[in-house]
Amino acid sequence: MLKLWMLTVLAAISTPAVARPPVATAEQAARLRTEGAQILFWDQAQRDRNFPAMETIFPGTVVKAKRARRIPAGRSIEPTLGGHDAVSAMMTAGNIAGIVVLKDGKMVLERYARTLKPGGRWTSFSVAKSFTSTLVGAAVKDGFIKSIDDPVTRYLPELIGSAYDGVSIRHILTMTSGVRWNEDYTDAKSDVGRMYAEPVGAGIDATTAYLKRLPREAAPGSKWVYKTGETNLIGVLVTRATGKGLSRYLSEKIWQPYGMERDAFWMTDAGGQEIGGCCMSVALRDYARMGQFMLDGGRDVLPAGWIEAATGPTIATGMRGGFYGYQWWTAPDHYDALGIFGQSVRIDPKRRLVVVIVGAWPTARNREFEARRTALLDAIARAVDR
Repeated sequence: MLKLWMLTVLAAISTPAVARPPVATAEQAARLRTEGAQILFWDQAQRDRNFPAMETIFPGTVVKAKRARRIPAGRSIEPTLGGHDAVSAMMTAGNIAGIVVLKDGKMVLERYARTLKPGGRWTSFSVAKSFTSTLVGAAVKDGFIKSIDDPVTRYLPELIGSAYDGVSIRHILTMTSGVRWNEDYTDAKSDVGRMYAEPVGAGIDATTAYLKRLPREAAPGSKWVYKTGETNLIGVLVTRATGKGLSRYLSEKIWQPYGMERDAFWMTDAGGQEIGGCCMSVALRDYARMGQFMLDGGRDVLPAGWIEAATGPTIATGMRGGFYGYQWWTAPDHYDALGIFGQSVRIDPKRRLVVVIVGAWPTARNREFEARRTALLDAIARAVDR
């Protein structure tokens, strides 16, 4: 007990005080517990209506933009893809709401459909994971996090004595903690469905309160399992380490310096913590600028070698035929930020290509629609090669 008390005190002394956003109202908290779990089961009309307007339903914080970085026009690839009608048909077939393609930093395709308008925001779901992991790199560069090989409990001492003992930040980044988790989007009783369904006491972090109850199923580093809850944990860790909310830190490090054109919205839990594994709403051009930021090497925001390590073939997943880095899906010639219901940011360093596709698939994961998106991505790659 004495050791636990000392570690808690030391962590409190060394961790900056966090400027917290307002906690959710009682009405918002209740809606998070009910509607938040129901997102996975919305019908098509609800998806089309709500995906571009999540800020009207849920509490959140604002990632403030300042002055837009211009995206110059390049040679359109639409004719190579078969023309306007052919692109429209592909978008309709894939339940696609918008596409933005940058080649060498220039706009070569931009199209909108369904309920999304030019300049409008669209929810990211797990695309946000790649944003959150990038903030870990920024926190390492800034000295808030000494090393990603630090134990998670150094920054989140309330996890001492749980299955997270001996788990490093690297393990969380690569989803190899060994802690048991169920990410079944079709099961309302899965961990991903129940995580925020239960109220917690005032001043208690909802993410750590849920995760500290989970058992270990494998040694840290030995087993890969996709876990949204642990990206939420990364978000809490960054907030604790920096003393800043994720929205503020993202605004300071990337959104304003790199020149995003529109404020982004980031959903928060009932305690006011941004949900690190999900639910940013971003304009498509700004998703593309984030991809270009990665292609440009992190612009002095990230440590040397961070992008190569984060997007390299780190962990074999057995999913999508590829690998997993630091919250990026990786392959030999590209890497992706991916979210359920059809959200994706493809980054192809060799081609200097960024492709943003957002949509409203009929189910969270859908092999048929994933195949259609892959075919479109392949067609775009061939078009820019001509």
